[in-house]
Amino acid sequence: MVYCAQCGTQNEDDASFCKKCGASLTGEKPRWERRQRDDRCEEECQGGHNGKGWGYFWGVIIILIGLAILFEVVIKDMAQTYTWLSWVNSIQWNWIFAIVISIVIILFGIRIISKR
Repeated sequence: MVYCAQCGTQNEDDASFCKKCGASLTGEKPRWERRQRDDRCEEECQGGHNGKGWGYFWGVIIILIGLAILFEVVIKDMAQTYTWLSWVNSIQWNWIFAIVISIVIILFGIRIISKR
C-alpha cells in the first residue's frame, strides 16, 4: 500500500494518484492539468506555446516605422542635395507605409482569430 504525502490516505500499490485528494503519488501531473495549462497558455499568449507570433509582429512593425522615418526624413532631405534622388519627392511614402502597416496588423489579427 502507498500512502499519499498530501493527505495520508492509503492507496493501492499501482495507483498513480490519490483516491481521496487526487494528488500525484508518482510525481506525474494529471493529464487534465497539463491540458488546462496548455489551453490557458494558448488563450493568454495568443502566439502559441513559444509566443514567437508577437515578437515577429512587433519586429515587422518597428522595421516598417524605421523605414518610413528613413524615407520621409533622411532620404527626402538628401534628395534636395542630390538631383539623382529627385524621384523620392514625387512619392507619398507615408501612405505606402501606413497601408503596409495596416495590412500587417490585419493579417496578424486574422492569424490570432483563426487559432481559436
